[in-house]
Amino acid sequence: MQDRRKFLGTFSLGSAGLAFSARGLLTGPLGFAAENKAIDFNTLTKNLLTDWCDGMIRCQINEPGNPKLHGALKCPACSHIHGRCSDALYPFLRMAHVTGEQTYLDAAINVYEWAENNVSQPDGSWTNDINPKSWRGTTIFGAIALAEALHHHGDVLDEERKKAWTARLDKAAGGYLLRDFKKIDFTNLNYGMTGLYGFNLFGRVLGKQKYFGRSQQFSKRIKEFFTEPNKLIYGEGKPSDNRSERGLLPVDLGYNVEESLNGAVLYALEENDTELLDLLVHSMNGHLEFMLPDGAWDNSWGTRSAKWSYWGSRTSDGCQPAFSLMAGYNPAFGTAAIKNAELLQRCTADGLLHGGPHYVSHGIKPCIHHTFAHAKVMALVQDKINSMPDVDKSQPLPRETAQGVKTFPEIAVWLAAKGPWRGTVSSYDSIYKTKSTDGLQQPTGGSLSVLYHNKVGTLLAGSMARYILVEPLNQQPNPGEDFPLTTRVETFKDGTWYTNLYDLKADVRYTDDGKQVTFDVKTTLQDEDRNVVKGNAATYDIQYLLEDSQVTISAASSTGSISNSPAVLVVPIISPTGEKVRQVSENRVEIEKPGGTVVVEASVPLSIKESKKGRIFNMVPGAEAVPIIAHLPKQAGMKAKCAISVV
Repeated sequence: MQDRRKFLGTFSLGSAGLAFSARGLLTGPLGFAAENKAIDFNTLTKNLLTDWCDGMIRCQINEPGNPKLHGALKCPACSHIHGRCSDALYPFLRMAHVTGEQTYLDAAINVYEWAENNVSQPDGSWTNDINPKSWRGTTIFGAIALAEALHHHGDVLDEERKKAWTARLDKAAGGYLLRDFKKIDFTNLNYGMTGLYGFNLFGRVLGKQKYFGRSQQFSKRIKEFFTEPNKLIYGEGKPSDNRSERGLLPVDLGYNVEESLNGAVLYALEENDTELLDLLVHSMNGHLEFMLPDGAWDNSWGTRSAKWSYWGSRTSDGCQPAFSLMAGYNPAFGTAAIKNAELLQRCTADGLLHGGPHYVSHGIKPCIHHTFAHAKVMALVQDKINSMPDVDKSQPLPRETAQGVKTFPEIAVWLAAKGPWRGTVSSYDSIYKTKSTDGLQQPTGGSLSVLYHNKVGTLLAGSMARYILVEPLNQQPNPGEDFPLTTRVETFKDGTWYTNLYDLKADVRYTDDGKQVTFDVKTTLQDEDRNVVKGNAATYDIQYLLEDSQVTISAASSTGSISNSPAVLVVPIISPTGEKVRQVSENRVEIEKPGGTVVVEASVPLSIKESKKGRIFNMVPGAEAVPIIAHLPKQAGMKAKCAISVV
């Protein structure tokens, strides 16, 4: 008891983070503030947890006479209540414990009781949505939240309520979860990897061997799900071991870093499984290669990039537990935990985490799902803060210091670095499919899916070829016209769109002579059904040339033929509303950013696609862009060059 009192006495709420995030639209490389004055990881995560809990409480419905609504979290963006909002009971209960404030305790109790009245099922599950026939697999996340809350903060509850909540946890774990979570890969792997830790936690909280047994059963197979040579976790596909025509397995960075690695790391640390920890260090190093210098996770290429929100994935939890707890193995893991948390803070306004950097500037309301999911991991980090290794930013991220090209053959993705530039090129052909949805398409076709500059931040960030609501109740509709943000060559014939983004067989080769990095892509223009355009130039050579001073994107007809329909090179430059855009000549566009002026200069005429707000917005990855279009000339070769520089 003495140690607990001492810990409570050292807890300080602090207000720096609150004041910072409540200002809403700020300035910086992505339209939000440049990083706030450096604060330690403890204070940063504490401030985020406080801010988010207060923001969620402002959204909590207070109608005691209406059990269908009372205690639920009303979503500012969605017309429905998210069934998983009761996950917030864990961060609420922690805040109640460390502050002694009744408001937080009431919030935890009310959101728990709402779930019992509206999404709780006889088999112990909680449904993801109000519909009792909806997906129940997310019960694992709710059960872990309840178990962590009881384990760390159950003393806040009166004895009768604590017993009732503990019995409800046992019903979820021993009922639905033990019945349906029989194999680690029974569905997308993030569920099984989370279950690996979940059943171990249930065993500790409930004192029952059967839960330890299921966790140990999962642990025997975990080592199957790592790619070679970079040890990326695979399994985010249908089925989880499905191989594409190139022989590639389904990998999604967002779910890996925000859920699967957390489950594996928390389990391995609890069990002191040194062999698994060694494998996880290797795997985390592989995943960390994809973090951009500003703390964003580059999931432009992932199988589930429909939910890419720049900082992570729309409904997953966050990378902080795994990367902070493993910082003793590689200090750069700590850098990642901090930088991503700082990015989350920059994407927070009025106490809610927004699903991308430009929601505020484009007037998009935030889905509350992001906040209650990520608040859980901030609560967990705070609960484990005293047992963590040093977590700081002393070690730079791999992509901060990289030069040259790193190849990831298991996903047909290349990471390029030259001077201040960082780029991602993808021809990954593992396509996520569901029973009801087809045509999902992350950036591929040899596309330059990300381009980042150290002074001005992200300039290119690829989206889905067509924005599809894969999970209608977990995604927000795209506002306005659906215009993809991926750089591409395209043409229209008889009203049908043809682009290299649908080419799953694009050939990508690169050279690096020390002075420049060159990617040569041979691709064909196809429609959504993989039909190659006919009666027009169909095969194109696309080149990306990275030099210290600029990046040049070129496109030309491979055969020298001329297209009957107009063909264009589309270059959507990421830019929030408020940055000045000037077309200074037919061939030159300039965009003023806080860190410098971005210049786009072409060998052919340029135009900017008109839009109501002066910007195109895409939910993937929640960003605004200036859609610059280079018109390929109707002459032999149809070649066009477009150079991007920062002055």
